[in-house]
Amino acid sequence: MTFSHAVQEMGKWCDAMTGVEGSSGYLMLFFFTAVGWIWINDGFQMNGATKQSSQEEEEEEETSEPRRNFTVKQLRHFDGTKEEQLDEDKPVYLSLGGTVFDVSKGRSFYGPGGPYEVFAGRECGAALAKMSFDESLLDDIAACETLGVGDKTELENWLEKFEHYRCYPIMGKLIPDDKLPSSDRVISKEELAKFDGQKEGTPTEDELKGYGTYPIYLGAYNKVFDVSFGGVPMYGKDGPYNRFAGKDASRALALMSFDPNDAANPDISDLEEKQVKVLHDWVKKFEENKGYPIVGRLDKTL
Repeated sequence: MTFSHAVQEMGKWCDAMTGVEGSSGYLMLFFFTAVGWIWINDGFQMNGATKQSSQEEEEEEETSEPRRNFTVKQLRHFDGTKEEQLDEDKPVYLSLGGTVFDVSKGRSFYGPGGPYEVFAGRECGAALAKMSFDESLLDDIAACETLGVGDKTELENWLEKFEHYRCYPIMGKLIPDDKLPSSDRVISKEELAKFDGQKEGTPTEDELKGYGTYPIYLGAYNKVFDVSFGGVPMYGKDGPYNRFAGKDASRALALMSFDPNDAANPDISDLEEKQVKVLHDWVKKFEENKGYPIVGRLDKTL
């Protein structure tokens, strides 16, 4: 039996079963539409596969890093290019209206050489809402707040797609430079102590608009750094360096000391030159390597 003859016989059978002439065409249309829908929505999922996927998601949630805050400069690092020191590819992050996603699973789209690579490591909410590759729309969270009704709906659709359909992990929030505290403000010992890393979770809009986690302050030499911009596992609650959070840790850092007495005493006037150099190395690491924003300077008058 030839293929064409088999198709004709199948058509006659469908017509006889349904009582509608030409019904086979409708059935074929339905079949291919269903297959297309399943393909777009990531394929068939049998019970076992769904169960396994759920287990993988649970394990991923258990091992995922706590949410953090990002500066614009920090976000630019996560563009999917090669990390020369480690000889491996960087993750691919992007921000939609201030919400930072890890889109590494979509590296072929957002990574180097992909059709959307221009968005890697950038705030691209306004650009995606307008379906535009115009770089003037990148890194501009404020533009997301002034979108028209149609574009705002499109942005919400992208957010829903990323979070619920693609299940890209949310890594934290992007804080624009103009929303960071002034590096010139003087911070007292009492004010510093309020940001000791003990608060967990995401602040409410009334507490801190746009932040992905509570700030964690650390004083070093004459500067105050917000180490919640990447240092939550180390300086947050139960972190190995949490004892320095909310304190002027200058002496402890200079001496490389975990002694509570050194953490409580910021005086470095009696230290040797090489110990002071260690402190300066820490400050340089915080500024240049980690990119922690400077959110004030220490009040040394008391």
